[in-house]
Parts: sequence; C-alpha cells; structure tokens
Amino acid sequence: MQRRSFLAGTAAAATLASAPKIHAASKDKTYRTALIGAGWWGMNILREAMAGGQTKVVALCDVDSDRLEINAEEVTDLSGDTPRTYSDYRELFEKEDVEVAIIATPDHWHALNALAAIEAGAHVFIEKPTGHTIGESQAVLAASRAANRLVQVGLHRRIGPHHVSGMKFLKDGGAGEIGLVRMFVHSRGGAEKPTRNSEPPENLDWEMYCGPAPLRPYCRRIHPGGFRHFLDFANGTLGDWGVHWLDQMLWWSDQQSPHSVHSTGGRPIAGAPVLNDEEQTTDAPDHQTATYEFDSFTATWEHRKFAGQGPEQTSIGCYFFGTQGTFHIGWRDGWTFYPADSKKQVIHQDAQLQEPDGHNLKLLYADFLRGIETGSRPVADIEVGHQATTLALLGMLSMKLGRSVRWDPDAQSIIGDEEANGMLRRKYRQPWTYPEIG
Repeated sequence: MQRRSFLAGTAAAATLASAPKIHAASKDKTYRTALIGAGWWGMNILREAMAGGQTKVVALCDVDSDRLEINAEEVTDLSGDTPRTYSDYRELFEKEDVEVAIIATPDHWHALNALAAIEAGAHVFIEKPTGHTIGESQAVLAASRAANRLVQVGLHRRIGPHHVSGMKFLKDGGAGEIGLVRMFVHSRGGAEKPTRNSEPPENLDWEMYCGPAPLRPYCRRIHPGGFRHFLDFANGTLGDWGVHWLDQMLWWSDQQSPHSVHSTGGRPIAGAPVLNDEEQTTDAPDHQTATYEFDSFTATWEHRKFAGQGPEQTSIGCYFFGTQGTFHIGWRDGWTFYPADSKKQVIHQDAQLQEPDGHNLKLLYADFLRGIETGSRPVADIEVGHQATTLALLGMLSMKLGRSVRWDPDAQSIIGDEEANGMLRRKYRQPWTYPEIG
C-alpha cells in the first residue's frame, strides 16, 4: 500500500487539486519575518534566517516579557532590525504585514499559531509536531493548501548530509529487503519528586501560555523548557523525538501508511503523576513502545527514561534490518551498515552537523526560502510533517486507549472505533475555538 498522501478524498486533497502554484519570488527578496515563541530554539531558527540575508525581522511574540526585551535587543545587534514586540500573536498579525512566520511555541500552540499566520498570508516555518492532536495537524495541512501558503516543518534530518546519503544507501538496496525498522531513544532517569506550584513570574503571562489547554497551576518544571512531558501541552518523548525518527522511516518507505498501530507504556520508575493545588509532576510515560504494521514490513518505536544506553552502541536513532545486514542511522554518530556476512567490512559515514547545536537548520531554512522562490514543495513540507506527527499521535492514542487502532489514511480516521475517533480532537478551554477542516 504505497500512499504518498494520507489525505486522498478529504477536503484538504480537494483544495490541493484546485490550488494555483505557489507564486515564485525573486531570489533577491527580503522577507518580512515574525518569530512566535522567542525561546532558545526559536532564536536559533531566527539567527539562521538572519544570517541567510533574506530576512527583515519585523516582530517577536512571546508570553515572557523579559525574554522579548532581551531577544529584541539581540536581533537589533545582529541585524540592525528593530522588531516590535507582542505578547499575543493575534495582535501581531492584525498590526504587522508578515510574509514569513517562524513558529516555535510549545506544541499545544502550534496549530492555532500556524492557522493565524496562514490566514494573514504568511508562509510558515513551524517546529514539529504539526499539532497537539491529529485533528489540529489536519487543519494546518488543509489551510495551507487552500491558501496556497508554503509550510516547512522543522524536520532538519530530512536535509542533513549524512541522513541524505544514508537514505540513498538504503533506497539503493544496500541493506537488502527491509523487514523491520526499530526507532528508539534511551536516557537515564529515576523516580520523580513533585515540584511545588507557585505564582507565575511577573514577566510571564501564564493564562496566555496555557491558552486552549487546561489552566494548570504554574510550576517551574513546566516553564521554562519542561512542557514536553506534560500531556496538556505536548505528547511526551514519542511526540518529540519520535516525530523525527518516524519521519526517517517514512522517508525510506516513500511515505507508506500503517494499517494498524498498538502502543503500551507507563511510569513504573518515575511514579504515578501528581497534580494538586500544592505540587505536581510530569505525566508523560517514562517508557513506551509502539508497533506500526505496514503491508510489507513492521516498524517499532521505543523509549525509556531510565537505564541509560546499556549494552548498545548508541542510544538514539533507527535500525533498518534487511536481508543484507543491519543499517543504523543516528545523530552525532552518523550512519553505519553492519553486513550479515561477517567476512564483509562494516561501512560507516560520520555525521555532518551544524554546530553548536548539532542540527542542520541553515540547510533547512535555505530550502524553505528556495521553495517560496521557486514554487516547489520543500523537503519537510507540511504533508511530510503531518504524516510523521500522525504516526506519533496514533501511538499516544493507542496507549491511552489500551488497545490497537486501525488507521484509514484516505478518510483520515480510525476504522470502527468511535471512542478513538473522538480523541483525534480535544476540547479547548474557553474562549479558544477548535479549528475546523476545509
């Protein structure tokens, strides 16, 4: 079942068929750019955008006023631009003429930020995942196609040199016929002690931070930096690292769709989640496995936040098990092929990464601008990001349900399971309104 689109037969597919080609811009053009989510990672992206020479920073938006002030000064020092600052992205789009929006907010904000940017006429560079729910991700894809706006997702491994060469090795049959793909991330950890709640810092608009999500008590474990392990705001390790490595598997398989997904996980080491008026802990699983059944192969995801690397040679990446041997593609360790025939030499290529972060944002952002300029889809187009996000969120959904789900990529729904389909969306806190598709 080779499916290059998860969306045939949907409203999004209809809008794609009728949409005109993206207008090609001049390569000498400078794009009026806004950053929404001006934290460390958002600023990493923006620095690369400024360094490329085609960016005029007109606005920064964040719920942390101190961060806004500091980062606006940095933008001025680096580029000479004097961006206006906003705490509410809606006001930003009302007052600014934005051609490119960079979105690096917590996961639960991605879809609403992206939809507002698209409605304002901007092209979007968005961090993964493309939604906190599958329904949100579907809405972003549909809106971007209907409005003919280009969306690049921050899947920088799609363009990293050793990932590109590794995929060529696999697609050329270097590992033979692949029967199993194993994706994994392992780290150290232990029991989690609750962290006391407190009043939000004066510089932080906590109400706006929570937005459509439940209004939890403020806790420094959530912000700054810890939101990924609170399920109100993100989807744990599978919704974070998992999107990257599921995307590697999808890239190799030419975007095939699984027909069933089953996942289990829990918190036997971290302990039961705590949330009360006095204190709280994270609530994402400290370990999880997910099995994705395809027509011609099986793929598995696993993570654990305890035990460390153990006896394995690496703690992160993808193994592709084939008739000719085992291929591992990782992060800082590049890729390695271990032949099934022990008489043959191991083949290895070192990682080629952009430092100091070890990512390839420069290449990915340049590809984004090239897509705007030429009218071509970028390497991590919104549909690519949507597919990887969907697989991650199907795993989370299966774990929460405690049973397998069967996925229909054409209908973008779960087969014969009303309860599961109800979990493709979630209830928003007032006054926020859940996005509609089409």
